Amino acid sequence: MTVKAIALFSGGLDSILAALLVQKQNIDVTGLAFTTPFFGASKARAASDQISLPLIVEDITAEHLQMLKAPRYGYGKNMNPCIDCHTLMLTIAGRKMKETGADFLLTGEVLGQRPMSQTKQSLYVVAKNSGYADYILRPLSARLLDPTMPEREGKIDRAQLMAISGRGRKEQMRLAETFGVTHYPPPAGGCLLTDPIFSQRLRDLMDHQEDRNIRDYELLKYGRHFRYRDTCKIIVGRNHSDNEYLRKLSTEDDLVCHMADFPGPLVLAPCGSESLITAAASLCVRYSDAPSDAEADVVCRHHNQSDILKVKAASKDDPEFRII
Repeated sequence: MTVKAIALFSGGLDSILAALLVQKQNIDVTGLAFTTPFFGASKARAASDQISLPLIVEDITAEHLQMLKAPRYGYGKNMNPCIDCHTLMLTIAGRKMKETGADFLLTGEVLGQRPMSQTKQSLYVVAKNSGYADYILRPLSARLLDPTMPEREGKIDRAQLMAISGRGRKEQMRLAETFGVTHYPPPAGGCLLTDPIFSQRLRDLMDHQEDRNIRDYELLKYGRHFRYRDTCKIIVGRNHSDNEYLRKLSTEDDLVCHMADFPGPLVLAPCGSESLITAAASLCVRYSDAPSDAEADVVCRHHNQSDILKVKAASKDDPEFRII
C-alpha cells in the first residue's frame, strides 16, 4: 500500500528539499501552500512545477486574521506571530491529512535556523499545539529530533533523513546539487508581517478600526498612508502602479481625488466623509507636479458625485497630517 504525505510547501529551498527527501523513499507527496493578505503562493506554484510536485493551495485568511488579533505566543520583531502562524498551518494541514487519507505531514523547518520559531522548544510547542505532533516529520533535521510515528512505524527510513541545524546553508546547497535543483529563491521570507513599514501600518489599522475587512488589509500594501487629525486615514499613491491598485480597490463609499490639470497621485480616503475633501485634495496637490505655491484644481469623487476643488498643497510641516 502506498504511503502518502502532505508537505507544507512554501517553495523555498528547505521545503523543496524536504519534499524530495521523502519522495526519494517512494512516498507519494502532495504539497500544501497557503494564502492570506500577507503572503501568497506564487513561489510555491513555481517550485512545485519545477519538481513536478502536486500542489494544493488553500486560502486561510479567515482563520489567520482571527489568530492575528491576539496570538498566544505574541509577535516577533514586527507583527509576525510566527509560532502561532506555524501552529495554525499545521492544524489545517492535519485536517487535510485526515481528509485525504495521508499518513503523515512534513515541513522544511531546520532546527536552530530561526531564533524565535525554530528552536527545539518552539518546534515542540508548535507540533503539540497543532494537535498532530506525532505525525509531523522535519526531514532536514529529523535525526536531531525525537522519532515521529511514521519513523517508528517504518513508513519512512529515519537513517535516510538529515541532521541539519543552524543558520548556515552549505548542507542544503550540497543536497540541492545532488537532487539537481538549480533554481530556488533566496532565503528571505515573503511574509509582509515581517516588514517594519507594513507592520507599522497594520498596528495603526488595528488601533483605529475595530470592524476590518480583507480590503482594509490589502490597502496597507499601497501608497503613502496618513492619519489626519489622528482619526481619518488618507492614502496617496506613490506611482502609476499604486494609483491603479488604489483605483481597483476603491468603492463608491470612498473619497477619491486626482489632479485635473497636472500629473499626480490618486488619493483615497477609505469610507471618507465630505469633511475630508479639502484635506485629501491638499495632499493630492502636494504630491503632484503642480506649483507648490499656487492653488490647483483637484477632482474629488464621493458617492458617484464629482466636484472640482481649487486648493493649495498641504504643508509638509502640517501637524494634522501624520505619516504612518
